[in-house]
Amino acid sequence: MSFSISGKTAIITGAANGIGLAIARHFVDKGANVMFADMDEARLEDEVGEEARSEGPVRMFAGDLRQKLTMANLLSATVDAFERIDILVNASRQCGVSDALDPERDLVEELLEQNLLTSLRLCQMTAKRMIQKAEKAEAEGMIGSIVNLSSLAAVRTQPQLLGYSISSAAVEQMTRSLAVALAPRGIRVNAVSFGSVMSASLQGALRENSDWRDRIERGTPLGRIASADEVAEAVHFLASDASGFMTGQVLTLDGGRGLLDVVAAPSF
Repeated sequence: MSFSISGKTAIITGAANGIGLAIARHFVDKGANVMFADMDEARLEDEVGEEARSEGPVRMFAGDLRQKLTMANLLSATVDAFERIDILVNASRQCGVSDALDPERDLVEELLEQNLLTSLRLCQMTAKRMIQKAEKAEAEGMIGSIVNLSSLAAVRTQPQLLGYSISSAAVEQMTRSLAVALAPRGIRVNAVSFGSVMSASLQGALRENSDWRDRIERGTPLGRIASADEVAEAVHFLASDASGFMTGQVLTLDGGRGLLDVVAAPSF
């Protein structure tokens, strides 16, 4: 099986910064046509505006993907630009500190809407487009790959991350359910779950809490924080034919932190 994604078309959400941007850039470097999608139009313009106006492999789409019409417009814009959709990466995620005892501040509804329901609706709509395209072309075999992003918080109990933990666990179950539902139609669905990644948000948190880096590194067997590029490599693997017999799987990228006793090594 090949790791190549050259010539394939991918939609990457959350692509204006951080992990989503790293994934989108990595896919372009590997020869894919990429639609950079994000709510932050100004940031998208700064990152890829000039490239998106050329005839190359980059396009950008700004809009609130919590709205179904916006999702439909994203898919239409991608097909108009590249004629097909082969890969969807749901990299748009939101985190926040919850108050587990306060219904007004537990963030459960907000993060389920952003991290679960938006991803679910986009998976469903993208899968339909993939299937329609394959039927018209009378294509057989695997026709698409969907990769979702999750977190170690899905399996580690952290009351201060109540909403994020619940939504992450739900994303993993969504991944498994969609994998079974879409396998007969030739679409694989997998996820990457990670621990601490040196994203823009973590960099900001480390500036405010200088002791966190040492605590995170001491709590990680590999002794360091992952880079966004390492997440991109894992997503690339799941999107490519190299993982052609994998579906419904959650690939963990945490430096071994999930193997440690939670009492002995606090996680972040």
